[in-house]
Amino acid sequence: MSVEILDGKTIRSFVEDEGAFNSSVDGRFAALDTNRDGLLSYSEMAKELMSLRVLEKHFGVDEAAMSSDELVEMYRGLYARFDHDGNGTVDLKEFRAEMKEVMLAVANGLGFLPVQMVVEEGSFLKVAVDRELAKAA
Repeated sequence: MSVEILDGKTIRSFVEDEGAFNSSVDGRFAALDTNRDGLLSYSEMAKELMSLRVLEKHFGVDEAAMSSDELVEMYRGLYARFDHDGNGTVDLKEFRAEMKEVMLAVANGLGFLPVQMVVEEGSFLKVAVDRELAKAA
């Protein structure tokens, strides 16, 4: 993990750079596709979805306050957002489209004021920051 300064423009710039964005997203897709069939099942994506930390305290919900059934339902709902055609699997096109939506939502949430964030190595946010720093050098 590292502490980085981000703003919405940095993230939008990364998403708009189709080559860099797709390369990063495609790499994450390939890492998740453990059976190498070109599709992501719920079980292949579950750990990644759970790493999104949607249940941190500042969201107003403690993980302990939810039953295991409620947690499964929530993560299945997140998975369904990626499965645009509803066929039970997520292909690369769907994964790219939803990751673009997620990243643009983060960019819109940050706005134009820079904020200091802790980001994980290899995360899309870290890739966006590193790309911006490389452009400035």
